[in-house]
Amino acid sequence: MNATIDTATDEDLEPMADLLAELFTLESDFQPDRDKQLAGLYTILDNPAVGQLFVLRIDGQVAGMANALFTVSTAEGCRVVLLEDVVIHATWRGRGFGRRIVEHVLDWAAAAGLPRITLLADKDNRTALSFYEHLGFEYSAMRVLRKTLPRGA
Repeated sequence: MNATIDTATDEDLEPMADLLAELFTLESDFQPDRDKQLAGLYTILDNPAVGQLFVLRIDGQVAGMANALFTVSTAEGCRVVLLEDVVIHATWRGRGFGRRIVEHVLDWAAAAGLPRITLLADKDNRTALSFYEHLGFEYSAMRVLRKTLPRGA
């Protein structure tokens, strides 16, 4: 078995959308919608200033993913990262691949001089929360609030 982590290409987006469908069935806030997921992936891939898509390939096949989106923190005075969509295909979970892809993103961000990574995880997904805690992520005193606006507004 040959496992590698690399940046995504156009050819990776269809299997990445499959992974997002798998992820969004686990998260209560989201519903899978292939067209929306592909549009989001293409937006990131086509705009490097927006973020970076990472894929885990096992024997050349997409088996996991993560994306790192840029935002600017006035508290830090620079760009920081929002880590999203960390998912490993069910076949490969529990073998350390999730840790590998997150550590890859952490190393990439550190090398780029980005001082902070923030992520959101479903509050009921104890497995994910424990996973991130073991990787050194800490809980914030901040709460997530969201308002959905009509498309095109």
